[in-house]
Amino acid sequence: MKIGIYGQFYHKNSETYIQLILDVLKNKKVTVFIEENFLDIINLNHEINRNFSNFETFTELDNSYDLFFSIGGDGTILKSVTFVKDLGIPIVGINTGRLGFLATIQKEEITESLARILNGNYMISERSLLTISTTPKNTEIKPKLNFALNEIAVNRKNTTSMIKVETDVNGHHLTSYWSDGLIVSTPTGSTGYSLSCGGPVIEPSAKNFIITPIAPHNLNARPLVLPDDSELTLKVSGREKSYLVSMDSRIATLENNTTIHIKKAPFTIKLVQLAEDSFIKTLRKKLLWGEDKRN
Repeated sequence: MKIGIYGQFYHKNSETYIQLILDVLKNKKVTVFIEENFLDIINLNHEINRNFSNFETFTELDNSYDLFFSIGGDGTILKSVTFVKDLGIPIVGINTGRLGFLATIQKEEITESLARILNGNYMISERSLLTISTTPKNTEIKPKLNFALNEIAVNRKNTTSMIKVETDVNGHHLTSYWSDGLIVSTPTGSTGYSLSCGGPVIEPSAKNFIITPIAPHNLNARPLVLPDDSELTLKVSGREKSYLVSMDSRIATLENNTTIHIKKAPFTIKLVQLAEDSFIKTLRKKLLWGEDKRN
């Protein structure tokens, strides 16, 4: 079995859990490749008491990998997706911080959970993505990274003035949003930026997209759920000459009146899930549903 590992150290006591994960893998008959920069950080961290410099490193993946471990939180998974791309490698999200929607392997259960996963005792949750293109083409949007697992969003830049986002669906004009920006979200991203702007929560396997305006100035503008075979066209204008477009955590600057085309990506991301875990269970814990907080 060949496993790739990528992670970050931004959670408290991350080194303790990274040490545990690497120890577990070292005792198994698996081939481990650690992302080059992450291994450098590991070897510089004095809290990790074993040198793992004998592990191989990678800067890019290929389809020879059986699993990809993402150590951190949901943000780390979004970055992990940029390594996995369309290779179909299942991602194991190991959460070293608070409860996450994507990184569902909890730090308190690392040893047991990894043993089950390495024995093949897991399920796959397939997640749809969005892809973006522009007319004219923008050099900041790389062809190999023109996708997003959570959302693609347009935002105003260097101004307090609103922007106008003219929005078409399948060639038909929907409306012009006068707002701070606009979010186009997948079901996976429905619990992220979109939710914070009033968008609905959607179960990850649903075949939908969500359009959510950011602080709309036309008060009748509301989030809209569309079938995921819809193709969206956005054209942004405003007082500034440019604006921002984000693909999860990656940002590009576009000139006004650039036409943005958004549609479903031709591949999915596979997230490893243990049998007792589910989106509903995670949702209930994350949003504290059913808990009495009156005391």
